[in-house]
Amino acid sequence: MAKIMVVDDAAFMRMMLKDMLATLGHDIVAEAGNGLEAIKAYEANKPDLVTMDITMPEMDGIEAVRSIRSTDPSAKIIMCSAMGQQAMIVDAIQAGAKDFIVKPFQKDRVELAINKVLGV
Repeated sequence: MAKIMVVDDAAFMRMMLKDMLATLGHDIVAEAGNGLEAIKAYEANKPDLVTMDITMPEMDGIEAVRSIRSTDPSAKIIMCSAMGQQAMIVDAIQAGAKDFIVKPFQKDRVELAINKVLGV
């Protein structure tokens, strides 16, 4: 069981992903609605893994990844994107994200990404 932080500006997407992660046996230790909140919540909770939306207000997911990885180079972050954001996914991987999952979320793909990133 991993301690996971869910970051997405849409509350219903956070809820859907949190429910999915809980059924996979993971512990949701924090959530955030934008990149700035994500950085603060990461520092406060030190999760094993973060799911990070790309497009958010105030600070996008790519900038948040850069910031989190600058303070914790071992941070494990999986980007979440809608279809058609392939260029942003490349930017996210270059910023330090370990994998990406595409919305709408499919449980088996989410599980595969988490297991891969955590080395399970």
